[in-house]
Amino acid sequence: MPRISEKGKLMPASPIRKLVPYAEEAKKRGTHVIHLNIGQPDIKTPAVALDAVRNHAIEVLAYSMTEGSETYRKKISDYYAKNQIQVEAQDIIVTTGGSEALSFAMGTIMDSEDEIIIPEPFYANYNGFATASGVKVVPIVSSIENNFGLPPISDFEKLISPKTKAILICNPGNPTGYLYSKAEIQQLAGLAKKHNLFLIADEVYREFAYDGREHYSILQEPGLEEYAIMVDSVSKRYSMCGARIGCLVSKNKEVIQTALKFAQARLSPPTFAQIASEAALETPQSYFDAVITEYVERRNILVSELQKIEGVKVAVPQGAFYCVAELPISNSDDFAQWLLEKFEMDGATVMVAPAAGFYATPRLGKNQIRIAYVLEKEELVKAVRILGAALQAYNE
Repeated sequence: MPRISEKGKLMPASPIRKLVPYAEEAKKRGTHVIHLNIGQPDIKTPAVALDAVRNHAIEVLAYSMTEGSETYRKKISDYYAKNQIQVEAQDIIVTTGGSEALSFAMGTIMDSEDEIIIPEPFYANYNGFATASGVKVVPIVSSIENNFGLPPISDFEKLISPKTKAILICNPGNPTGYLYSKAEIQQLAGLAKKHNLFLIADEVYREFAYDGREHYSILQEPGLEEYAIMVDSVSKRYSMCGARIGCLVSKNKEVIQTALKFAQARLSPPTFAQIASEAALETPQSYFDAVITEYVERRNILVSELQKIEGVKVAVPQGAFYCVAELPISNSDDFAQWLLEKFEMDGATVMVAPAAGFYATPRLGKNQIRIAYVLEKEELVKAVRILGAALQAYNE
């Protein structure tokens, strides 16, 4: 019998999606499953984006440019300018989601067995992208005790080896909701320049910054032009996860020219999705103001309700729409599966994402879960009350 690759065996299963079969079985039993496990916003996609596709005049659905349409890239650069990020259309490659942008970034700057340092917990698919590229993830632990803030720079320096090529951050963070300050970005910038490393920032949640805080991009930092690679996406910003449009942005010309070769190998990003994404750039600020207000209210309710449960510790998110909660249990994978297989309250249960899959260090996060607060407030309250009752039953 032919054998699959070692790389294939090493590819990690998604901690977010691996429980889906259990959720589907629960639904077949008639149990209402409240999804706290996936970052699919329930906010409506801007009508201007959907209308642009409905009203198109395309007669031949042709390939687009490999790097994305020029008009779209120019409008993206205008959008960034409004956010104090000065880049040109030629600094941008449109990708099939932020995921492809990250894969292009790793392929562009890293060879097999090279190392990338990532503060953990981190977006679980970083492990998958690294495995697919033959890259070694070197994790550096951030702690719930300080809200998952940036670890000391001295801890980063201890991990740098001749194989280290880059540092990767998610800002604001998935799964933590942590928003790096300008001072923290400057510390990372100094480290990148000192050790001649690339600094990659996944900034797909840029708009989601709370409590008067402002997002500071690595592309705003002077002197970082040759080191900075930014990954972006329309998925969360405009509630357009299904569009699968993102981009890779860098002022390093060699990075863009090399990434373009990877882009050419997959031909082009999808045309209709680019049309929708280009139109979405016309979304008025009032849309974002309303969305931010809604997410802050959801966050406040979620954190408040979680803090009422004995033994639960929760990090307070400063951005994005996720939080990590530490539970009075030893194995959140087992608990998450048990919730779907064995527990319900008033005909409902909850689906959470076990946090161990967001760590690269074995055994870390085993008593933590990630919660996505992308549901209406009443449903969030109900979900946390079910969670509280479930913890009591599980521990008994």
